[in-house]
Amino acid sequence: MNRVEYAPDPGLSSENSMDQLLSQLKHYQRQSERLQKVNSLYQRLAGVLDLPTIIETYSIWLAEHVAHELIGYHNQTRQRMHLFCSSHGPERRHVIKVAEKLLKSSETSTGSTGVIDSLHTYQWDFESDEGSALLLLLRKNVPVPADDIELINESLSILAEPLKRTLDYEEIFEQARKDTLTGLPNRLVFEERVDGIIEQANRYNHPLTLAALDLDHFKDVNDTMGHLMGDEVLQQVAKSLKAQIRTSDLLVRMGGDEFLLILPDTGMAAARNLGERLCRAVEFLDIAAGQAKLGISIGMVQWQPGMSKGEWLEQADDILYQAKENGRSQVAVH
Repeated sequence: MNRVEYAPDPGLSSENSMDQLLSQLKHYQRQSERLQKVNSLYQRLAGVLDLPTIIETYSIWLAEHVAHELIGYHNQTRQRMHLFCSSHGPERRHVIKVAEKLLKSSETSTGSTGVIDSLHTYQWDFESDEGSALLLLLRKNVPVPADDIELINESLSILAEPLKRTLDYEEIFEQARKDTLTGLPNRLVFEERVDGIIEQANRYNHPLTLAALDLDHFKDVNDTMGHLMGDEVLQQVAKSLKAQIRTSDLLVRMGGDEFLLILPDTGMAAARNLGERLCRAVEFLDIAAGQAKLGISIGMVQWQPGMSKGEWLEQADDILYQAKENGRSQVAVH
């Protein structure tokens, strides 16, 4: 290994030469300490695969070196935003309100700083082929020293890779649970959530209703206008159905033109009213299906204590068959 010798400037006195040497040693010591801090961040972020934990981990690490009230992240391209705030009470609400306004503003730019209601604001931009994202730091009362800004700048190169990995993982995870044609949750989501929904209804003795839905004359759409038109029809129907239900309801495309709808906290009377609205919504699309018109048949069954999941699904399917037999485009209930 080659040894690097320190060669003092011949024009300097021995005292100045020693000062120069001490200054360089302090500089290298600061660099070494900063490298240790950044390596610590790298170790903490390893293996983290969700955005909230990424931001929380980064904020907790940074708080050991740079005091702050909030770290916020907003990826506009992927529509993902998360805030981690260490304040409490009214101050917390105020800090979060300021952060949300800044992160959602189209006027923000990388490296910009400012002061809002005694909160010093710092913003950094993450540029990539997929668009840009913004990282925000809020600190009250006093600005962040220049040395600490340098530490944050170095830490961003460590933070960028886990953020991208996490967002990619979340996107893959979401796509695996989404019907690619309609955008509705798929069968996998139904299997994952149905047991928990049933358990909650039993625990709190809340009504729970299942609806099986099947399009009427959909085969005629495919036969007369082709499968591409059939795909467009399914997309229109899914959008129309989704517009009628609550965010707490679970509408799933099970395959083909078959759908399942779980209605938490919903008795049969309210469920039937909703079912009739769904029938009208599909009818309102006014889609020709050969010599007939596209419609939807619905069979509904309310959950009963002691009923198995399999029995619940079978009964809904049987009631759906009755709706088909009774003339289609209607709601049948158990």
